[in-house]
Amino acid sequence: MNEDTGAFPCAVKIQMAEPHISNNPPLVCWSCHERSLGTHFCSSCGKLVQLAPNIDYFAMLEMPRKLWVEADALERKFLQLSWKLHPDKYASATEQERELSLRHSSELNDAYRTLRDPIARVEYLLSLEGMRKEGETKQQAPAELLEEVFELNESLDELREARAAGGDLAGLKARLQDAEKSFQGKLGAVDAALQSGAREWDAALDAPGGAPDVRKKLLERMNELLNRRAYLRNLTLNVAKELAA
Repeated sequence: MNEDTGAFPCAVKIQMAEPHISNNPPLVCWSCHERSLGTHFCSSCGKLVQLAPNIDYFAMLEMPRKLWVEADALERKFLQLSWKLHPDKYASATEQERELSLRHSSELNDAYRTLRDPIARVEYLLSLEGMRKEGETKQQAPAELLEEVFELNESLDELREARAAGGDLAGLKARLQDAEKSFQGKLGAVDAALQSGAREWDAALDAPGGAPDVRKKLLERMNELLNRRAYLRNLTLNVAKELAA
């Protein structure tokens, strides 16, 4: 996924030391054979542990499933874990530990790459919650935008025809630039709604009992917003491409 960080220009700081509540049962350490709740290291002997089945990216970075994340805090956590898990530190260790280090490091990199991108972070959360398959979007114009989208496509066709015929493009480009600004404004409104949804999601997680009904409605709303955002972003990218041609 291409990184797209426009949705959350700033973020409130998450206390990265906050424990992650995992649904995975304790694993038995391969080294000391004790049960361990540690994500990366055995809580008894300190050795690298097998990753829990189906561990998610939030757990890989030892953080709760929250959306409003401070980028600097996330990067510090990633660098801290990356240093501890790096294969170079296990060059002279057992084959088991070298293999574990490689897997932990690879999964950690994937987790950071996804969670540092605000849009990818929302999409990933929705996939964890069963609301969205990876890469799934509904490429359908929202009903209230149908007329504007129709006019935009007509203008794009006229520009292509005029370019092919060697005609004057100034007026057509000005019209498209106005349309691009209009759709950029709508994209900004969607981003603002996603920011609001992220704050509400985090607040619901902190509420007594986790507010499951509230969270379900938020997931549905954010899924609709992501679909709308993907459609609007494709429109603006297409317009920008034609204007630059």
